[in-house]
Parts: sequence; C-alpha cells; structure tokens
Amino acid sequence: ERLTGMEETIDAASGNTEILSIPDPVTLASVLTEGVKNTIGDSRVKVTYEPEYVPVEPPSMPDIPPEQLAGMIKATVKVEVLDGNIAYLKIQHIIGEEMAQKVGPLLLEYIWDKVLPSSAMILDLRSAVSGELSGIPYIVSYYTDPEPLIHIDSVYDRPSDITTELWSMPTLLGKRYGTSKPLIILTSKNTLGIAEDVAYCLKNLKRATIVGENTAGGTVKTDKIKVGDTDFYVSVPVAKSVNPITGKSWEVYGVAPDVEVAAEDALDTAIVIIKLRAELPGLVQAAATLVAENYAFPGVGADLAEKLEAVLASGEYSLISSKDELKAKLS
Repeated sequence: ERLTGMEETIDAASGNTEILSIPDPVTLASVLTEGVKNTIGDSRVKVTYEPEYVPVEPPSMPDIPPEQLAGMIKATVKVEVLDGNIAYLKIQHIIGEEMAQKVGPLLLEYIWDKVLPSSAMILDLRSAVSGELSGIPYIVSYYTDPEPLIHIDSVYDRPSDITTELWSMPTLLGKRYGTSKPLIILTSKNTLGIAEDVAYCLKNLKRATIVGENTAGGTVKTDKIKVGDTDFYVSVPVAKSVNPITGKSWEVYGVAPDVEVAAEDALDTAIVIIKLRAELPGLVQAAATLVAENYAFPGVGADLAEKLEAVLASGEYSLISSKDELKAKLS
C-alpha cells in the first residue's frame, strides 16, 4: 500500500536526463535513495553502491563454553542496585531464544538474581541497537504474569508471506519480576529495532513507563538486495511489527516516551518518578482520610474515601509520573 504511485515515479525518473547523466555511481545511489525516500516516506530504504560488498552469513551459535559466552554477554550488560533499592539494568543487545537457553542459568546467577529483590527497576535501552526477534517474548514475560498468556506482537514477513504471533511465555528460567513493582524503560533517539519492540510492547501492556527520547523508528528485519548484475544494492525492510493492542507499528515513527526528556537526563528523571510512586499509597490514603474526617456531609465523605482506596488498590495510580498528574487525578 505504501508503493502506490511508485511506478509512475520510476517511469518519470527513467526519462530524467539529469539522473541518467550522473557519472559517479556513489552520487547516483545517493540520488536514488532520496527519490525512494521522498516517494514512500520511509527513511530506512537506502540504495548503495558497494563493489566490494560480501553478503554476511547469519552467525551460528558459537561452539564455546557457556561460561565464556556468558562473559561475552555480561560485557554488554550493566547491573547495579541504586539507593532506595532501585535495580538498574542496562542492555545493549537483546539475546535470542537459542542463546538464552544455553547461557540462561549463568545469566540468572550473575545478573537477574541481583535485581530480583529490588522494589523497582530501571531498564536502560538507550544504547540498545541490536537483538533477536525470539528474545522479545523472553524479556516481556519476565514483567508479566504466567497466566493468562498475552498476545504481545505480530510480525509479518513479506518474502514468505507469513505472520508470526509472539506470545508471553508460561514458564521461564528463574523467577519473574512480576507486575506490581514499578518498571521504567529509558530510551534515546538511538534505541533501535528489537529494543523498540520491547519498549512498545511493555508500554501498551501498561506495564512500563517510557522515559527519555523518541526512539529511532527502525525495523525488525532488513534485507540488502542486489540490483540485477550490478554493484548497486537496495536495503529494504521486509517485515513489519503490528501491535495487537494498538493495531499499529512503532516502525518508521519510533516509540514515543510517556515522559519526554533528553536522554542524558532520563536516569535522574526515572529515579524521581519511582520515589514519587513509593509515596503514592500514603498520599492517597491521607487525602481519603482528610475528606472522610472533615467533609460537611459525613456519609458522602466516607463513601469518597472508600472509593479512593478501591481505586488505589486497583493499580490505577501505578503509572503516575509527576506531582501535577497526581494532583489532577486526585482532584
């Protein structure tokens, strides 16, 4: 549907003497890239001239000891428990199912078990630029309940014409972080691809608050396709993610944060939000008590206090991110 009008544009370009007379192949590739982007409005599509290009084979699972693999993964992960018992977990690459099965027990011991006892978590995806599609259900499931299973994403692959549904997992290695403790995800304009999918899924499940910048708007899968018998290639997204809750995709446009701040300020902002949420039960309870004890119509005051306490218990206040938001909601 995005290619409507493309044929007419190609026909026009084919007769454009200015384009046809470009002598430099790199310049021609750049001009063609701009033409494609302007026609279909997708900055991910690129035309390149690469006479030395050698297709990269997908890497197979390295045949090295799990301990060494875990050490390599640990180099891309930072884990820390901050003041206030806040877990901080920074991930640069989201591993897939095969790797998780092989090194999972070691990662649980070295990383996950350290953050499980925390009262809140900050998941830092500001530098996450790579990952495996099969890793999405793993990460999302650690922050959801085992039952009922949740349809978290659908990925349509155009070359095979197959749609793959991603669902939360009933069983996992180790314990889940659960659904009750605050989860903040940090993003930047560099957050790309699979990490964007994770952030979008958890945001729309209302399990996480996104703090930081609008993400890159990448894709779950790109192919680089050779143009005939030439040294020109077209890099084109061949699959798309469609969220079952929104019916939309994070691709092209990126994931919009719930609280927009510069990436370098996102961690400090997240800590402030978590501390506010820790105060919420006491604040709401105090407001309910004040109304119940002082309102001129005692029955109405008591009823309002009961309703406020019920709303608090339902978790409706769990995603509040600022004092102004709390003030408006309480009012």
